[in-house]
Amino acid sequence: MTAARSRTRHALGRVAVSLGRSVALFVPVFLVATFVTFALRSLSGLSPARIQLGEEATPEAVARVEAEWGLDRPFLVQYGDWFRGILHGDLGTSWTNGADISTLIGVGLGVSLSIATFALLIGVVAGFVLGTLAALRRTTWTDRAVTGFVTVISVMPAFVVGIVLVAVFAVGLGLFPSAGYVPAAQGVGPWLAHITLPALALSFDVIADVARQLRTSLIAAYSENYVTGAVVRGLGPRRIFFGHVLRNGLGPTLATLGLKFPALVGASVVTEWIFGLQGFGRFANDAAQSGDVPAVQGVLVVSIVLVVTFNLLVNLVLARVTPASQRGV
Repeated sequence: MTAARSRTRHALGRVAVSLGRSVALFVPVFLVATFVTFALRSLSGLSPARIQLGEEATPEAVARVEAEWGLDRPFLVQYGDWFRGILHGDLGTSWTNGADISTLIGVGLGVSLSIATFALLIGVVAGFVLGTLAALRRTTWTDRAVTGFVTVISVMPAFVVGIVLVAVFAVGLGLFPSAGYVPAAQGVGPWLAHITLPALALSFDVIADVARQLRTSLIAAYSENYVTGAVVRGLGPRRIFFGHVLRNGLGPTLATLGLKFPALVGASVVTEWIFGLQGFGRFANDAAQSGDVPAVQGVLVVSIVLVVTFNLLVNLVLARVTPASQRGV
């Protein structure tokens, strides 16, 4: 009992250390990233006056509008007010329509997070099965078939996959809706029906990356001395795989996922157009095209938070699951 408690405290201590390191890294990264993000407005030369009044506006009219938006104040004062707003969840006001950016992003982010989470789940499960199967049957026809399949889906653009899925499963078979989005609050069934096809279209890249990385890591783990030692001690193949090979081989695969989820959230503009979704990626694209600098800044801040938060979660899982990270390797 005492030994079990000691192991639990030791494991919790490793997780706490990993969490502390990640948070210590997050703070300066977030400060620098937000400062650079805010500086983009000054570097861009864009102004709400040009959007509202047009290019023919007089200097007096431009100055009046910029004063209304507080852009006539010193740069650091503007940054300080903006940063304090971020800490309170206020991302500012849109230059184009005067709407609250936090609200606009929240609506689109809910759509994209639903799709990205489902796509990541599909990608991890399918990639894990394919990568494990290829590693366990390495150098056989099964391994070659899995490798060939993964190579093919890795070069298929998500928008092409989306068009094919809509044509087959929505238009042809009528199994799923072809466009639109229903929040989960209005029913889990309709919500899943609307996010399945776009999530599947985005999952192909995740499946390919997870399968290839896991196959490589597992094969490398099988060649380590601790596996040979486990075989000598008479451990069964199942125990060797789950107790030694898989735990040591998961590290690189989990690290690969560190940037996958934020990328799925923000890099699905074309897919959202195909499925008629007003998500985070589409909002970012519209904001950039209209020159709505506060909205673009809000998108960048949310993207930074997503990247750092998801990598923090990955690091915590690595610290708890993989032996190498527990030793600080």
